[in-house]
Amino acid sequence: MKDLKLTQIEFNQARAEVFSFDSGNEVREYHAMIHVAGSRLTFAQQLEAVMNAYAGLLSQLPGTQAVFKRYFLSDAANQADDVVVADVTDCAKSIIQQPPLDGTKIALWVWLMSDVQTGMTNSGLYEVRHGAFRHLFNASAHNLAANSEYQMRLLFNEYIMQLAEEGCTLADNCLRTWLFVNDIDLNYGGVVRARNQVFFTQGLTQNTHFIASTGIGGRQQDTNVLSQMDNYAIAGIRQEQIHYLYAPTHLNRTSDYGVSFERGTYIDYADRRHVLISGTASINNKGEVMYAKDIEQQTRRMWDNVEALLSEAECTFDDVAHMIVYLRDVADYDVVRSLFAERFPGKPCVIVLAPVCRPGWLVEMECMAIKAVSHPELPQF
Repeated sequence: MKDLKLTQIEFNQARAEVFSFDSGNEVREYHAMIHVAGSRLTFAQQLEAVMNAYAGLLSQLPGTQAVFKRYFLSDAANQADDVVVADVTDCAKSIIQQPPLDGTKIALWVWLMSDVQTGMTNSGLYEVRHGAFRHLFNASAHNLAANSEYQMRLLFNEYIMQLAEEGCTLADNCLRTWLFVNDIDLNYGGVVRARNQVFFTQGLTQNTHFIASTGIGGRQQDTNVLSQMDNYAIAGIRQEQIHYLYAPTHLNRTSDYGVSFERGTYIDYADRRHVLISGTASINNKGEVMYAKDIEQQTRRMWDNVEALLSEAECTFDDVAHMIVYLRDVADYDVVRSLFAERFPGKPCVIVLAPVCRPGWLVEMECMAIKAVSHPELPQF
């Protein structure tokens, strides 16, 4: 491995936490979390600071471009349109109301790659091309059907048709989903029913496999949108490259309590391993909430669970490229921020307000890890 490092870059009114991966082959990868420095700035000023920081980041990473972005907003109804106007980048852009809990109005996670070609396909998916693979991203998909179940069913059905147009299927090519649920305590049940039904029709069962996923509270700018979805698939991927993570000493199968996602997935290429860790909370291998109403102990158990999943992929937290942390209660922010800052200084990380799918879980996190490997029999990334 040529280069693996964490860097913090200061910009005017913003900073970027950056993870770099360079195996010495063509594609370099970066994950950056951009934060606003001043919470008293207007939204227009904060958005400008983020956009300027992003432009400054690109100038320091020549030959790279964004392949996926997620904007975390404090008030999507009043802010989302401004983001769409300001950001004309040719990549998939996810925009969701999940307020950054550092008191600012906006934060940005961006995944960048070098030496790739990008563009939108006829199906409406964003394509990132290199070598044998086409990485297909979908972001901010939504509709206005009558309830969360119908909305999610339509989202999946439309996505399945988009994948088919690209010569892909949900079962063989989709590796990651994010399901954002407006008022999750009320609407998550409908989302679960829709996903279960669609997966069954697509041959995704507990005896085959599911898909790594985060199902979390989040709002689109239109309050009538109850379900929003982002997706990541790869055209050209071989089934022998894909592996599923279970960590049975720490976690149970999600199907045990009626939902259908994998705890994690890793994908091997000739020179690197991508590890996609689903939204993970303080749970044991019987499906029970651990340490009810204790935010510090829930955070530590959550780390243990993620660590067990990473270990199954022969990774550690050192390999993690970015982390997104979801809190139900703003009052827990200082405790969780201090815990993460002590254990993971400089790691690209954002902590946002977003209730987890079960009220007893006070905190959840997801992450992605990148590790150098050598599998010359597999195609290059």
